[in-house]
Amino acid sequence: HNQPATRHKKRGRRKRPKTTMRFAIPQALLLTILRSPNTSAFSLRKVSASAFVARATAAPFTSSSASSSPAFSPSSSNSVFSSSSRPSSSLNMAEKERPFTTWTFDKHCETMDWTPEPTASLSAVDASASAVAELQDADLVVVGVFAPVKDDDEEDEDAKAEEKEVDPIEFVGKAKELDEALGGALTDLAAENGKEFRNGGEAGSATPVMRVIEGGKAKRYLLLGLGPQPKDDKPIESTTLMKAAAAIATACHDQKKVASCNILLPTAIASTPSNVQDISTAFYSNLYSDNRYRTGKKVVKMAESLDAVKLFMESGTASSDDLAASITTGKQIAKGVSLTKDIVNAPHNVLNSMSLADTAKRIAEQSGGSITCTILDKKDCEERGMGAYLGVARGSETEPQFIHLTYKPSEGDIKKKVGVIGKGLLFDTGGYNIKTSMMELMKFDCGGAAAVLGAARA
Repeated sequence: HNQPATRHKKRGRRKRPKTTMRFAIPQALLLTILRSPNTSAFSLRKVSASAFVARATAAPFTSSSASSSPAFSPSSSNSVFSSSSRPSSSLNMAEKERPFTTWTFDKHCETMDWTPEPTASLSAVDASASAVAELQDADLVVVGVFAPVKDDDEEDEDAKAEEKEVDPIEFVGKAKELDEALGGALTDLAAENGKEFRNGGEAGSATPVMRVIEGGKAKRYLLLGLGPQPKDDKPIESTTLMKAAAAIATACHDQKKVASCNILLPTAIASTPSNVQDISTAFYSNLYSDNRYRTGKKVVKMAESLDAVKLFMESGTASSDDLAASITTGKQIAKGVSLTKDIVNAPHNVLNSMSLADTAKRIAEQSGGSITCTILDKKDCEERGMGAYLGVARGSETEPQFIHLTYKPSEGDIKKKVGVIGKGLLFDTGGYNIKTSMMELMKFDCGGAAAVLGAARA
């Protein structure tokens, strides 16, 4: 508060005004002020667990050549410059290791952390060449089932009478062998949950987990719905397979201490490698959990104990090499999806033009030479007359970075060129707020660029 100047009664001279400030300030910002050469005295009074009321006195103006160490003269016992040899724990935040790399008052954030890849392996096995005991050798066994094919008239009747009893499920192939080995337990499991499960009529639906004691160890079994049986050998929709794969990932997470999981899938899925690719993509994508900015109990690790997942495929036309390649492709796509989510989820004390450009460079470095990265800075953009682009970027603390990634296959002739463009408008560019809602979510305005960078990583 600036007090008005008053005349001294005896001498008739103006009294120098006394200047003080009172304000509430977060602890992290407090340390920065304390180090300022423009502060000569500072006293504190704690008002909450994370804030203090502070009293500061400005130091006389000094030239830049003066020492940067101010002569503090604390005026109360609450001052951080206490004579005690033990530092104040409440003001030690800057000395503690931060849980993630972020912006500081002196420097912008130069890199963005990526969510680690899931460590669980996914592989395909020929179920017809495997014994039932091999299929049972896992902590969790998932049996995928198609609902029986129905005529149009039957479907209309079922729509009108949802409470109608469901016909007993009929297992075939390796699923039938497994059910017989368990004494019909899978049939009973489907019957007991017939009203909800309806023989797997809805893709991604699942029965409760059944526990069976085998050799003194509890094994868990689960029936997974794959939707209606495809008619006339029609291809299975990707959405159906992705719902099923998401349910598998959820089951592996919800069932604690599951290190291994075997999944039995019918012939219709094994016949096409693209089906396995969709399952792989959705499985790994649903193990994604962004813990970069979480600590303590807020950290969520999906299927933390899971080591290996095997797809037991009933005999199909796809070869084992094709299935393995499809799983690898699906995992790569999931990695791209994960990076896209990371970029959109990142707050902009972390994500700025420099850290986004660094992400592009890292993609190129990890590509094995198939991707090259070119970054145009502010000067390059000015030389090219990119006025509209530069105008948007003027509100940012960091200079614009125009990212150009080029992919060239290592083998074969290049017959076509495809361009993928995405807008990377970051939340640090300032401007007027003319939105009436959703402003806190506008960090997704870089979603276009995030999708392009995710595709490049994939």
